[in-house]
Amino acid sequence: MPPKTKIGKNLKKLRKEKQLTQVELAERAKISSNYYARIERDEENPSLEVLKDIAKALKVRSSDILDF
Repeated sequence: MPPKTKIGKNLKKLRKEKQLTQVELAERAKISSNYYARIERDEENPSLEVLKDIAKALKVRSSDILDF
């Protein structure tokens, strides 16, 4: 599985475990909810800075998202 696809799947799994909506997580990460949704669907290739902000919003390590 390509890393980008795995990132989207990992983000969705972690978000659901934290019982957050895409909108709630996007607000916490200070990104648009549309952009976040596209990341989960593997339509965007987020920067490391954005992934760091998402990890912080989820209160997980970056390695939990990247997982490769």
